[in-house]
Amino acid sequence: MSASNFSDPSLLRGLTQRRFGRRDALRLSGLAALGGALAACGVQGQGTQAPASAEPDAVAKFWNGKTKNNTLRFANWPLYMDPKQPELKAFTTKTGIKVKYDEVIQEMGPWFAKVQPQLSAGQDIGYDLMVITNSFQFTQFRDSGFLAPLDHSKLPNYAKNAGAAYKKEAFDPGNAYSIPWASGMTGIAYDESRTGPIKGLADLWDPKFKGKVGMFSDVQELGNFGLLAVGADPAKSTEEDWEKAADHLKKQKSDGIVRNYYDQSYIEALGSGEVWLTQAWSGDIFQKNISDGTNFKFIIPEEGGTIWTDNMTIPVTATNPVDAITLMDYFYEVENAATIAEYINYVCPVPAAQPVIRQHAGKLTGEDKDALLDVADSKLVFPTAAEYAKLHYYVAFEATSEQQKFQKTFEPIVLG
Repeated sequence: MSASNFSDPSLLRGLTQRRFGRRDALRLSGLAALGGALAACGVQGQGTQAPASAEPDAVAKFWNGKTKNNTLRFANWPLYMDPKQPELKAFTTKTGIKVKYDEVIQEMGPWFAKVQPQLSAGQDIGYDLMVITNSFQFTQFRDSGFLAPLDHSKLPNYAKNAGAAYKKEAFDPGNAYSIPWASGMTGIAYDESRTGPIKGLADLWDPKFKGKVGMFSDVQELGNFGLLAVGADPAKSTEEDWEKAADHLKKQKSDGIVRNYYDQSYIEALGSGEVWLTQAWSGDIFQKNISDGTNFKFIIPEEGGTIWTDNMTIPVTATNPVDAITLMDYFYEVENAATIAEYINYVCPVPAAQPVIRQHAGKLTGEDKDALLDVADSKLVFPTAAEYAKLHYYVAFEATSEQQKFQKTFEPIVLG
C-alpha cells in the first residue's frame, strides 16, 4: 500500500476518528492488564466450561424453545454505526424487531469485568448482542461459558456472503460463538524520506536504523510481530516458538535498534522524527497524513502482519437471542454490509459489498461520488486476496496458563 491509500477524505470519518480510542482499548485490554483482570474477575468465572468449538448438542440445547420477542438490546463500540441508525430502522421495518442500541463498550478488559459477575450468576446483563474483540477477553468469555453457541441454520446470509477469511478464524474455530462485525490491520509505518523503501519485518531489525525503530508496548502485538519475524504462524505457535521470538526481540533491543516501546504515542514519535519506522495501526497513519499533511507510508510486511476482528456475540443469558441472531445475519445482507462499510470504513467482511458501494457512488456526483469510490477502492476496507494471505490473527490460547506463559515470555522485553 502506498501513501495514496491514506489520502481518501471519505475514510476520515470512521477509520481515524474511532481508531485512537479503539486501539487504546485493545492496548488496555492486553496482557499488561491481564493479571489485574484475573484477580478482579476470575478468568473461568462460575459459568459452565465450554469447548473451543461448540458441540451440536450444545447448540440444540441452547436454542430449543427460543422464540422471537420483537425486541433486542445491542451493545457496541462508539462510532461503529451511523448515529441516525438507518440499518436498524430498516431492520425494524422488515422484521418488526425493535432495537435498543448503546455505544457502551470502550475497552475489553473493563467490559468483561463489568458483565462477568452477572454472567457467572446466570443473570441477564441487559444486552442480547455485544461486539467483542478477538483479544484475551474473547477467550475468557468463551471458556467461561458466557457466549451462546450459534445456530448457523439461522445465519444463511453469513454462510452465503462472508469472505473466506471470516469463516476460518483461529480464535473461534468454525465461528462457533461469533461472526465478524469489522476488522483492522497492524503493519509498519515509515518515513520514506528517511528510510527509503521498506518491505518487511526484517527492516525493524536492520542495524542501519539503530535507535530509530518503534515497537508496540502491547505485549500481544509485540509478540505477534516477533513470531512472524522468526517465521512462526502466531495461531499455530508453540511455547518454543514464543521463546525463539522473544530472543529475537531481545536482540533487537540489546543491539539498540529499538528507540522505545510505544502505546498510541508512537504517532507523535514518528511525526517528530524520533523514530523513522514503527509498528503501526493503519488508520492512525491515515489520520496523521490528513491532519498534518505528512506523507508517511503503511505496509503489510512481506513476512506477514496482524488482522484483528471485532465480533458479534450473544451472551449466554440473553433474553432475546433469536432476535439477536436475526440481526447478526441481517448485517450480512450485502446492501447492509455496504452501507456499514461506507460509514465506518474498516475492513468489511463481505466482499460483495465492494461493487455495491461502487453502484451507490454511481448515483452521486462530484466530491461525494469520489469519496465513495475511494472507500470501494481502498485496500484498507477491501484487502486483496494477496494481502489477506499475509494477515494473521493473534495467538490463540486454550487455557489461562498459556496466556500467563505468553505474558511472562514477552512482558519483560517491554518492562526491562
